[in-house]
Amino acid sequence: MNSEPEISRLLDIIPASGRMLTKIVSKPQQTIVIESPFPLPWSQKRPILINFDLWRRLPQAQQDLLILRTISWLLRIKWFKLDLYQGVILAGLLGGIVELAQGDAVGVAVATGLTALASSQIWRSSHSSQSQLEADEVAIKIAQRRGYSQSEATQHLLSAIQTIAQIEGRSRLNFTELIRCQNLRAIAGISPVGVPDMANITSKNDLSRH
Repeated sequence: MNSEPEISRLLDIIPASGRMLTKIVSKPQQTIVIESPFPLPWSQKRPILINFDLWRRLPQAQQDLLILRTISWLLRIKWFKLDLYQGVILAGLLGGIVELAQGDAVGVAVATGLTALASSQIWRSSHSSQSQLEADEVAIKIAQRRGYSQSEATQHLLSAIQTIAQIEGRSRLNFTELIRCQNLRAIAGISPVGVPDMANITSKNDLSRH
C-alpha cells in the first residue's frame, strides 16, 4: 500500500503544533495498528508508527479520531516545563556534569539516580489512566473543530478502540482500554455510569501487578 497519500491526509487533520512536533512513519512489519514510542528529551521529532495495511481496515472516521488521540497524548508529554519532576531532571543533569568535572563518583551516582527517578515519574504520569482519559477528551474537542459533533467523535473513538483489538487479534481489551471505553460511553450518553476516582483505580491496578 502506498502510504504517502494517507500520511498527507492525516497531516491535514492534525493541529499545526502536532505537525511540527511529530512524524508519521509507515511501519508495515509491526503487528500493532498505531503506536508512538515514549519520546526521549532530545528527540527532535516524535514518531507515530502506523501499519497502513492494518490501518486501512478502519473506517475513515475512526482513523481520524485515532490520529487525533495519538497526537493529543504526545503533545501532553513535556520534558522541559517548570514543574517538580522536570526541575529534578534539570538539577540532576547539571549536578552530574559538575560532579563529573570534579571527579566526584558519588556525586555523579546521586545526580544520575535523581534524574532516573524523575524521568520514571514523568513516564508513569504520561501512561496513567488519567492521562489517557484526558488525551481522549482533547482529541474529541479537536475533532469538533474538524466537523464532527461531540457525540459522533466520541462514538467513533469508542468504536476505534474496539475495532483495533479485533484487527490485532486480541480477544479482550486491556485495563486502560476498558476504563477509556467506560469514560467515552459516559461522555456520549450511552452509559449513565462514569469513571470512578482515578487515584483509586490507579492504586488498585498497581496492586494487581504485584
